[in-house]
Amino acid sequence: MKSNEKWYGYLFISPMVLGFAIFLLGPIMAAFFMSFTDWSLLRELSFVGLGNYKRAFTDDPVFWETVGNTLYFSAGLVPLNLLMALGLALLLRRSIPGIGFFRTAIFTPVVTSLVVWAIVFKYIFATDAGMVNQLLRIIGIQGPAWLYDMQLTMPVVIVVSVLKNVGLNMVIFLAALHDVPKMYYEAAKIDGASPWKTLTNVTIPLISPSIFLALILTLIGSLKVFGQIYVMTGGGPGTSTYVMVYYIYQQAFRLYEFGYASAIAFILFFIVFILTLIQWNGRKRWVHHEQ
Repeated sequence: MKSNEKWYGYLFISPMVLGFAIFLLGPIMAAFFMSFTDWSLLRELSFVGLGNYKRAFTDDPVFWETVGNTLYFSAGLVPLNLLMALGLALLLRRSIPGIGFFRTAIFTPVVTSLVVWAIVFKYIFATDAGMVNQLLRIIGIQGPAWLYDMQLTMPVVIVVSVLKNVGLNMVIFLAALHDVPKMYYEAAKIDGASPWKTLTNVTIPLISPSIFLALILTLIGSLKVFGQIYVMTGGGPGTSTYVMVYYIYQQAFRLYEFGYASAIAFILFFIVFILTLIQWNGRKRWVHHEQ
């Protein structure tokens, strides 16, 4: 029996290993190979080496616009999401009657379908009959064309995305706040620390591991944004909301340029990897208990 124990272990993990190899590792390797080819449904496959990467970096101005739009989206969403989630967690951490309702109401959008959420807000920000412009009209303000103005569309999508996912980080922060020992707050009160000093010198340092986790998850998620762009703006007006995943979709499933789309996908992978690596190496400077 002892000699066969390892085979029982292999047997139990085999479904996961096979699923990973067939549905994740295999497609990743195939896409990596495709990134070095000129493969389209409209013509035969041909090997082009680094041609697709050269095209993206030197011959495709839209690619650089999509990179800028993606970073713009992330730069707007990440701090707004984290600050709003931390603020809500601080407000809702106390156990008072009815607090469960507010926690549930804020978390519910997280488990709501992204497509449904985006469709609802597309109508809310509609130019003529949208709820936002209807409310502005009541107070005598002519609302703008939120989703047709190149300066306003991306901020609207950022706000909609924050409202959709802020509940997840709020739950993470709530769990972290409940784990902070009360003796630290009592010591700060005895020392005469103000609420702001208590927040910045006690609360934030002690929940910094959770903030670090939320930061990485939120940043990676923001770089992969697609659904709300596809539903609310379709990349428009013009290319003002073209983000990298949407551009990959356009190249692969609209223009059938699978080789070029695969190259852009791996460029996005390296962007995510580099930004995550920078955060990981910088965690020792501000994450409590990290050496």
